Amino acid sequence: MTLRKEKVERFRKELLSRKNFLLQDLHQTTTDLINDDEIFFSDSVDQASADAGKTLVLQIKNRERASISQIDDALRRIDLGTFGECEKCSEEITEARMKANPSTTLCIDCKMELESEEHRFPNRAS
Repeated sequence: MTLRKEKVERFRKELLSRKNFLLQDLHQTTTDLINDDEIFFSDSVDQASADAGKTLVLQIKNRERASISQIDDALRRIDLGTFGECEKCSEEITEARMKANPSTTLCIDCKMELESEEHRFPNRAS
């Protein structure tokens, strides 16, 4: 049983809303970092702390960029009619899993299998 059209459209709206929020937040953070003119000439510890804080913010924003990419992929799957289909086994992904993570590409069984393999073979490249 595939997801009904109304539910797919709700997922599309949710994905677009999340994407817009992330894009706005990313833009604001980028603007804030560009306009940050705080300089610590006298205290290298304060400068190191500020630099570490900026590095953390950039790492978080990189994760958000990856989320935007996953959202774009999910929107493409909606357009192609494959949204909600596991990319590994082609079975339907449960609606509960889709609600928890609308950009997921794997059913729970395939995801658990993948994580189990990653746990058993941690140095194996994906």
